[in-house]
Formats: sequence, structure tokens, C-alpha cells
Amino acid sequence: MDRYDTGNRGIQTVIDLAVVSVVLLVTAALVHPRVSKSIGWRAIVTPLASIIGSGFLVIGPILETSFGYLAPVAMALLCLVAYAFGAAIRRNILRLEQAPDRSQAENILDTSASWVLAGAYAISVAYYLNLLGAFSVSLTPYDEPDAARLVTTATLILIAYVGWTRGFAALEGMEKFTVTLKLAIIAGLLVGLGVHFGQTAAAGELLINTPLTTGWPGLALLFGLIVTVQGFETSRYLGKEYDAATRVASMKRAQWIATAIYMVYIGMLSYVFAAGTIPFSETAIIDLMQIVAPILPVLLVGAAIAAQFSAAVADTAGSGGLLSELSKNRIPSRAGYILLAGVGVALTWTANVFEIITIASRAFALYYALQAAIAALGCWKRAENTKAISFLGLAVLGLVIAVAGTAVAV
Repeated sequence: MDRYDTGNRGIQTVIDLAVVSVVLLVTAALVHPRVSKSIGWRAIVTPLASIIGSGFLVIGPILETSFGYLAPVAMALLCLVAYAFGAAIRRNILRLEQAPDRSQAENILDTSASWVLAGAYAISVAYYLNLLGAFSVSLTPYDEPDAARLVTTATLILIAYVGWTRGFAALEGMEKFTVTLKLAIIAGLLVGLGVHFGQTAAAGELLINTPLTTGWPGLALLFGLIVTVQGFETSRYLGKEYDAATRVASMKRAQWIATAIYMVYIGMLSYVFAAGTIPFSETAIIDLMQIVAPILPVLLVGAAIAAQFSAAVADTAGSGGLLSELSKNRIPSRAGYILLAGVGVALTWTANVFEIITIASRAFALYYALQAAIAALGCWKRAENTKAISFLGLAVLGLVIAVAGTAVAV
């Protein structure tokens, strides 16, 4: 028995070293000037980091628990729907450059979409920071919901205070660091999970878990998870930094890369853990990765705290700026930060993380529906009737998602 334990510890040590080595190598590659100063990569990394940011922390256990061996199919459907909504936004990016004199209906829909996006950002901040709270206490003796909520509330108050008194210029500098850290740790996680998957397959112990959620309830659950593949729309708002062609190309590539990462991740995760291996929670990924490599929980917690904080700062600034712009400065950005913090605190103490995920998904689905409707109008104006009908169907799908999305049962 001792010999077995010693051998097992030796294997775990090797996996830990492999994970850390990959994290360091990917970090070094991403901070190398040839990469970090590349316009193409910089344009890709903003939407990419948004897509696989918070969603990566929760989507694996949710799909594995709910859909069993069909989890990769569910992930593929999520990515496909996201790519379709991305196509509508890409169409609008190009149309703005080619025909800035859009119709009144398009402009009204665009203004409505911006209001919805401001609200969606406010909800997403609550989502990010509730994950931050949950992960920050996950490895401590205070791992319970109210402690996590207190951390989230304190962080919301801190962000509102900094935004009100000093602005976010200093805090926004964290984003480049956290993006690199997040992508590097995800690479390490995939390597560790890949080794674990290989060992399980070699031993003939891969599992086929029975789906617990199928049919319409399964589809409604997927609707409520759209926010986990959201983030590609950030390319739409980088016009001051990149031209339309660069933004369109970067969004496509970011979605391709994110889809590949998600499919590999879910494809491996779904067949190596038996249903009920660990209690289901928003931090379930930590307990699962503890089985894969002991170093991964610590890395994941560090990445989660840094990444969720920087994402929350970015969305707080974005929401406050949008509110100020849309209200013609009747709502100053600083007041917007306070309003957003209030919304976040209310959601924190009245809903769990999975309910907030669903609320955010509904808000973003409504935004995507409006963007698809704008794309449909633009196509009709150019007599591209087939594309117009396709985008109109996508707008209807966005509305269905906004109405029908359901939360994970806990």
C-alpha cells in the first residue's frame, strides 16, 4: 500500500510540474513583445479572454452534471448559437463602415441595444464578483454562501468607491496581466486534464454518465447558459483601436479558438468523473481539478480572483460610460457606478450564482436579438432577402432565449 501511495504521489508531482511548466511557458510566450505588441493578437485577445473567462470556471461541472455523455453536444450547440449571434454583430460592424447613414429603424434598434447592453453589463458584474466571492473563500475554513456574499459586497463597494473618487485608469491596467494569467492557467489545466484523461482511457475506465436533463428542460437550461460563451461582442466596441476588417476577423478567430478550447475541455471532463463525484456548486471545478493535479486548485483560485476583478472593473466602466452617453450626461458615469453597485448587491443577496448567470444570459440574449434585427434590416435594405430572413430568425431565437432560459437547479 505504501509503495502504491508513493508511486501515486510521484505521478501527481510529475503532473504538477507539467502544469506549472506549461503555465510558465504560455505566460512567457504571451508577454513576448512579438506577441503582446502584435495588432492581430491584441485584437483577438480582448474577445477571447471575455468568452472563456468566467464561463470556463462554471460550464464544465454544469454540463457534465446535467447532460452526462451528451455534454460535448450541449457545448457545441452553445458555441454554434454564439457564433451565429456573432455573425449578426460582424454584419453590423461592416455595415457601419460601408453605410454609416443607416435607417431610422436601425438607429432606434441600435440605441435600444445599447441600453440593454448597459443593463447586461451591470448584471454581469454581479456574476463576475459572485464567482470571485465564491472562489476567494473556497480554500478557506469560511467556505459558505454568506461569507462569499460578504466578499462580493465588499468588492462591489470598493469598485464603486474607486470609480466615484478616482476613476478606473489604475485598475484597468490589471487587465493585460489577468488576461495573460487566465489564458496560461487554462492551458495548464488542459494539460493536466489531458494527462488524467489519458491515464483513465489507458486503464479502460472512461465513463458514460446518463444525462439528467433532456428535451425542452435541457434546451431551456442551455438558453440560461448563453452568458458563458458571451464576450465576442466586445469587438463591436473597439472601433477606436482597430478598423472594421480587423475587428471582424479578430471576433471570428476568437470564437474559433474559444470553441476549440471549450470542446477539448468538455470532451475530456465529461468522461473521467462519475456523476456525483463531488457536491455540485459554483466552485465544483476546484474539487474536480484537485483530483487531476493538486496544484490546479490554487492556480484556479488565483486566476479566478484576478480575472473576475478585472472583468468586473471593465464592465463597470463600460456600463457607466454607456449610461452617461445614452442619457446625454444626465446620468454621470460616477452615478452609474453607484447604481451598478446597488444592482450587484441586490442580486448578490437575493439570488445564487446560477440564477444570476441565467439573468445575465437573458439580458445578453435580448441584446443579441436586437443586433440580429439590425442585421436583418440592413440586409433587407440591400435586397439580400435570404440573409435578412436568417437574421430575423436569429432575432426570434434571441427573444425565445431571453424569455425561456432557466437556471441550474441546486
